[in-house]
Amino acid sequence: MNAMPAIDMAATGSNIVRMRRSAGMTVQDLQQVFGFSTPQAIYKWQRGAAMPTLDNLVVLAAVFGTTLDAIIVRTGPRS
Repeated sequence: MNAMPAIDMAATGSNIVRMRRSAGMTVQDLQQVFGFSTPQAIYKWQRGAAMPTLDNLVVLAAVFGTTLDAIIVRTGPRS
């Protein structure tokens, strides 16, 4: 079977950190954007321990003024 692409969660988390900092935002700023009661989910995204849901990725792209493809780092073959 052909190898399938995958998401590099650690590199994607690093992108989120870089884009957040470039936007001049803190983790608490993002927490407010999402209406989260705690910042734990954002810290998990940044560490690569978890991925934002698709709807949260869309919000991140809008907040950072970029695309989903710029946030997500893929590994493996590209189609």
